[in-house]
Amino acid sequence: MCRLAGTYAAEGCEPEGRESFAARIQHSDWVGQSAGLGRSGHTTGDGLWSIEGVKFQAAAADEGKRLDRFLAEQMPETSRARIQEWIRGGRTTVDGAAAKSAVKLKRGAIVTVHPAPARPLRAQPEEIPLDILYEDDDLVAVNKPAGMIVHAGAGRSEGTLVNALLFHFGKLSSVGGELRPGIVHRLDRFTSGVMLAAKHDTAHHALARQFQTRKVRKTYWALVQGDPGKHAGRGRLVEVEGVRWTRLEMPIARDTRVCARMTARRAGRTAQTDFRVLKRSQDFALLELRIATGRTHQIRVHMSEIGNPVVGDRLYGAARAPTGLEPLERYFLHSREICFEQPATGKALVVIAPLGNDFMELTAELGL
Repeated sequence: MCRLAGTYAAEGCEPEGRESFAARIQHSDWVGQSAGLGRSGHTTGDGLWSIEGVKFQAAAADEGKRLDRFLAEQMPETSRARIQEWIRGGRTTVDGAAAKSAVKLKRGAIVTVHPAPARPLRAQPEEIPLDILYEDDDLVAVNKPAGMIVHAGAGRSEGTLVNALLFHFGKLSSVGGELRPGIVHRLDRFTSGVMLAAKHDTAHHALARQFQTRKVRKTYWALVQGDPGKHAGRGRLVEVEGVRWTRLEMPIARDTRVCARMTARRAGRTAQTDFRVLKRSQDFALLELRIATGRTHQIRVHMSEIGNPVVGDRLYGAARAPTGLEPLERYFLHSREICFEQPATGKALVVIAPLGNDFMELTAELGL
């Protein structure tokens, strides 16, 4: 019977101790929609709402900062994705000239933003291929590719897993609301692998109870930098069903300095990760991992904390490119297996997701 559980906490960004960007705007004719406020303006030819420009001035401490990072700090209520969209759309200037995200600011530079309200988010059927691993009258298990977001958010509503599910199955459970029909648990955008979706509300509630009571066992595979065996002192050896694992027990909380990150270096919610080495080379290892809690970025945080970040995970300290290889566009974490009870019959089901070609190719290139 499955004993360990793996659930996923929804990602968010809740800056602590930051002054609201509205208080720092030089031009007071606008306080953006992202802050929940608005001002009068006019409609442009593209149908977007044009609002008076918001101006910021770069201080000495901002010298050399990228434009997108600077704006993310000044406008914490606005998602990074929305800021990038404004920059790409020509709605941002530096000293009156169009600028790209990577431009480095000089002290005293005047940054002007002409925000556009987000297009309404909605889930809608979209013809996207799905790798269906298992299906019955109550649920479906799919192999989510790396790079696919699960549901609409942060200004993005196309190319989602939900849209693909709606196209293939028509109707899903309504428990998650209009944006998340059928979604019982989640994976980060660049995490690939098996995910479950409920076809109706009864199945959704039954599956959700299994996640909440930790009756679901989720197993992951990950490529990591270095040899985790050298850091065994950070965990303790345990034996589960005859298999030996290294157990990491470190609380996880939001990083107060970088809101997109989590950290194990301050008081937070308890988190437990078990791992074992499947293969190792001189500089890399292939791990199997199980999580007994479902904290945001849990595996990524724990592996980074012991000095073995997931390969390609630059947010948590991994190199941009392994020595001798091209820069990586994703981190290599895969939801390999899920064990749960079929919600109608109670029968134990195990669904395994094969690795993607990019994961297998990189594994070979790293000598694993």
